[in-house]
Formats: sequence, structure tokens, C-alpha cells
Amino acid sequence: MIQSLATLEKLVLELRKKKQEATKLKNKAEKQYKEYRSLERRSSSGLNTIDKKIESEKEDASEVSETLTQKNAQIESIERLIASAKERLEREKEAIIQAEQEIEFAETPEEKSYAESRLKTLQNHIGELEFEIKSRTKTAKKLADEVAKFNDIKSKISSKIQKQTKAKPDLREKMATGHKQAKKLEKELEKRTKAEESAKKALERATARLKEYLSKKKPTKKSAPKKKTVKKTTKKKPAKKKPARKTAAKKASKKKPTKKSAPKKKTVKKTTKKKPAKKKPARKTAAKKASKKKPTKKSAPKKKTVKKTTKKKPAKKKSRK
Repeated sequence: MIQSLATLEKLVLELRKKKQEATKLKNKAEKQYKEYRSLERRSSSGLNTIDKKIESEKEDASEVSETLTQKNAQIESIERLIASAKERLEREKEAIIQAEQEIEFAETPEEKSYAESRLKTLQNHIGELEFEIKSRTKTAKKLADEVAKFNDIKSKISSKIQKQTKAKPDLREKMATGHKQAKKLEKELEKRTKAEESAKKALERATARLKEYLSKKKPTKKSAPKKKTVKKTTKKKPAKKKPARKTAAKKASKKKPTKKSAPKKKTVKKTTKKKPAKKKPARKTAAKKASKKKPTKKSAPKKKTVKKTTKKKPAKKKSRK
């Protein structure tokens, strides 16, 4: 029994260690699985974010491109107008030279006045053309600055798109790695979980066996002292009653030896219920039987006093002799 208890305790300790190791391995696998799943989710989320950013940047780039085309078209139109104004200015300048020559070589005052009025008109026209060229040049310069600004914006957007596009392969690779490792660790986690459950069940069975063994062993130790106390109590009770029964049996043997069994059975049964109340009728029957055989035995009522004082019994026996 000692060996079986020791083996059970040893088995419980071994299974407990085994369960702890299985739990440790399961927690480790679970942690790694969660890390790779998190990496996969982060990579996927990063890819989605990059795709959204690229789409947004492309939309911004398309808007900037449209603005640039408009600005460039305006610049081209202004440049054409400036070129046309410059051509007209050159022609007007030539006309002024011709008008000045006509004034110089005019023969009549009418020709001279006509040439002078024409010169004045040409000069006014040249002033308008110069102002137009100047204002359009200023506008073209402003548009050119805006175009340069939008070109910078477009180049920044393009660089962002390129950078984000370059980041996509890394994220795709991380996502693929995380997905692959997560699948692998998922199977390992299932295996570790099953191992932990089997170790847990084995530990529960061994613990239950140990508890059952200890519960069977404890009552046997407690029942032994109880039986001893019961035996002692049973011995003490008849020890006190035996001297009284012997005196009654001796008196009955002197009168009738065959009638000893009757009072013994009655006294045994009556002592268990009510000792003093049931002893009296037994004594009366003994007195009645004695009175029928020997009338001189009126000393039967004196026996009651004799029972109280046990020393008076030998005195009565001497008188009978």
C-alpha cells in the first residue's frame, strides 16, 4: 500500500510537470501565431492604405495635370498674342518711318497734314501695342510661375506614388510570410492544445485515483479506535450486574436448581429497557414458589434488604443449617 501511494504521488507530480510543459509550449505557439497573424493583418492593412493613398495621389496628380494643361494653354495663347503684337508693332514702326518721310517730302500742306495725322495715329497705335505686349508678358510670367508651382506639386505627388509603390512589394512579402507562418503555427497550436488537454485529463484521472486511495485509507484508521471503545463499554455493563445475578441464582439453586434459566433470560432482557422496574416481579415469583413448598420461608421479603447490603447473606445461610 505504501508503494502504491508513493507511485501515485510520483505519477501525479510527473503528470503535473508534463501538463505545465504542454501549457508552456501551447502558450509559446499561441504567442507566435498571434504575432504572425498580427503581421499579416498589419501588412494587409498597410497595403490597403497604400492603395488608397496611391489612388488619392493619382487623383490629385490628374487634377494638377489638368490645371497645368490649362495654364500652359493660356501661356501659349498669350505668347501667340504677344508675338502678333510685336509683329504689328514692327509694322507700325515702319509705317511711322514712312509717314515721317512723307511729311518731310510733302509738296502741299494737305499732303503734309495728312502725313502728320497718320503719324500721330501710328504713334498712338504703337503705344497701345507696347502696353498690350507689356501686360501680356506680365500675365504670361505669372502663369509661368503658377505652372512651375504646379509642376513641383506634380513631381512631389509622383515621388510619393513611386515611394508607396516601392513599399508595396515589401508589404506583400511580409503579408505572404505572415500568412504562411500563421497557417503553419495554427496546426502546431492545435497539436499543442490537444497535448495539453490529454495531459490535463491524465492529471485529473491520476489525482482522482490518489484522492480515492486516500479516502479509502482514512476511514480504516478511524474505525479501529471506535471498535475498541465499543468493546470496553460492553464489558463494563455486565461486570456490574453479574454479582447481583449470581446471588439471585444461588438463592434459586437452593430452592429449585432447574429454574435458574428463567430468571437469567428475564433479567437480561429487562436490564436493557428498565432495570429496577422489571426485577421486582421476578423476585415475587421466586417468593411465591418458595412459599408453596416451604411455608417457613417468609424471610423472602427480607431479601430485598439483603440485596442492598450484601454482607447479611451468610448470616441467613447459617440459621437454615
